[in-house]
Amino acid sequence: MRNKFLAAGFVMLGTLLAGCGGGGYYYSGYGPPPPRYYGAIGVAPGPGYIWTGGYWDRAGGRWAWRGGRWMRPPYAGAHWVAPEWRHEGHGWRLHRGQWRH
Repeated sequence: MRNKFLAAGFVMLGTLLAGCGGGGYYYSGYGPPPPRYYGAIGVAPGPGYIWTGGYWDRAGGRWAWRGGRWMRPPYAGAHWVAPEWRHEGHGWRLHRGQWRH
């Protein structure tokens, strides 16, 4: 019986931790490398497209560059809020990009 409670506790803890990380945040003990800049991003593939620039992410314990791309807003009046790393507390926190009204 005790093992079932321990297993349930670990599942709940894992769910909570996944929820914290899955909400668009990632923590790192040190900040990202300088951003990469594009010479020319080209022409939008059609009317209404917005360029969403690249950013540094974490993958497998390493920094990984996520290149920018053209996207269409998901609804009228939406604007893109770019991803941003912020120094918070004793580490760095990624606020992932998202569409907002």
